[in-house]
Amino acid sequence: MSQNQAEVEPKLEDITGITCIYVPVQDVYESVQWYRNNLGCRQPSRFKPVEQGDGIAILRFPDQEDKLPGAGLRTTVPAMFLIQSNVEGGRLGFTNNNGDRVPVGCFITPRIQELFERFKENGVRIASDIPEGRECGPNFQFYDLDGNMWEVWQP
Repeated sequence: MSQNQAEVEPKLEDITGITCIYVPVQDVYESVQWYRNNLGCRQPSRFKPVEQGDGIAILRFPDQEDKLPGAGLRTTVPAMFLIQSNVEGGRLGFTNNNGDRVPVGCFITPRIQELFERFKENGVRIASDIPEGRECGPNFQFYDLDGNMWEVWQP
């Protein structure tokens, strides 16, 4: 093989993205309803709808056309796997060196104020207000039904 051939061969990455996160919940059915009502998540249609007593559910975020795009090697599609677990198994979030609780993941939204108002109307436990004048853009933290801490950010 000549040196020119070696230069044009693409280098394969070890990692090309993140496609899902596993979320511990006590009641998968109730959590599916909560994430659907508050974040607009949906179950992919190729899976059976979640029922009371199910131990796992997969949720995804629909696009602007209300479709659930497929994942691929370079097309990461966020999915949440809600998995039944006991409280002693832990919840998402951690405490930083200052003793403040920190979310484990951050969702992106184009309408943060609308989402904030929806959360308040739905009784979501909100951990922070939307700060004014942040260089990186507005954000706020909240908890799901099980105490998993998340953040929402508007670029």
